[in-house]
Amino acid sequence: MFIRKRLLKNIDYFVLAAVLSIVALGILMIYSATHANPGDNNGDPFFFVKRQFIWLILGLVAMFGMMTIDYQVFSRWSKKIYYFNLFLLVAVMVMGRTSLGAQRWIEIGPFALQPSEFAKIFIIITLATHLEGKIGQLKTLKDLLPALLHVGIPMIFIMKQPDLGTSLVFMAIFFGMIIAAGVEWKPFAILCGLGTAIMPLFWHVLKDYQKKRLLVFLDPNVDPTGAGYHIIQSKIAIGSGGIFGKGLFGGTQSQLNFLPEHHTDFIFAVVGEELGLLGAIFLLSLYFIIVWRGIKIASEAKDSFGTLLAVGVISMLTFHVLVNIGMTSGIMPVTGIPLPFMSYGGSALLTNMMAIGILLNVCIRRQKILF
Repeated sequence: MFIRKRLLKNIDYFVLAAVLSIVALGILMIYSATHANPGDNNGDPFFFVKRQFIWLILGLVAMFGMMTIDYQVFSRWSKKIYYFNLFLLVAVMVMGRTSLGAQRWIEIGPFALQPSEFAKIFIIITLATHLEGKIGQLKTLKDLLPALLHVGIPMIFIMKQPDLGTSLVFMAIFFGMIIAAGVEWKPFAILCGLGTAIMPLFWHVLKDYQKKRLLVFLDPNVDPTGAGYHIIQSKIAIGSGGIFGKGLFGGTQSQLNFLPEHHTDFIFAVVGEELGLLGAIFLLSLYFIIVWRGIKIASEAKDSFGTLLAVGVISMLTFHVLVNIGMTSGIMPVTGIPLPFMSYGGSALLTNMMAIGILLNVCIRRQKILF
């Protein structure tokens, strides 16, 4: 069913404007970070910008598609979505492309899709369906186990890739949504306590590069030319920007290629260096608008399913922003989590635009409209 004009009046244009502003700034910063490095962009200074723009167009189409379908339909498709999600994650293990020691991508023509990114959307939809009938009934740890298992199965496949960052995003979505579902404090506290207690055991299942990331988080100078290099260069870039920054295209760490992954995971460091503290505050203000309006949309949803969907989206985006900016600033370990709408990457941008589509879907249908 296509969106009627009456429904369009209910769109939260603050969210839409904030998202498009971040995307525009992101494309500008991607160009700034990559145009001077011909070895990385096949000699075309607009190589990454062109590809990101193509993904943006696809993302806008996907966002509109997610808005068009009444979100209650997602609930009816929940089981199929969940199994399709597992199918994609298994397919990655069988036929996925390996890069930088991780097997996360499926190649489709000239593009590489990352199913673990789309898994975030799938888990928000399916977990919302699971929790919809359990509002106010999560009173014991036993009541939480089905939901934990629901999230845990795809998490295991993702950790096998390995992709620790996305696994942590799943946990952020899980905790945000069970809180919205009215979990009692006692089972919640027990679950948090158990998670904290078994956390040291995960050290033995981490890959060597993941262990190094945790060690250099505590002291980057342990391996300044290896695992700690990203953090050191990122902190230099952000710190050297000062209040007003060095100016667009004027960053030395990014322009001279000292800062690794400057157009993907560490793009916030480019913002801090070139646009300074004021640019960083402006970007954070845009994210704040999305989170603030997202919470408002969740509180005004016409049903519990809509509330859970909105909370899942906001939990995912908030966690991404906090962890990415935290790792580029050196106050969190490097996890490879991209900055929403800013970092270069087709799967991530497409996923985030779909998430905004779900959020706006809940918003425009917050009132029962008669035709």
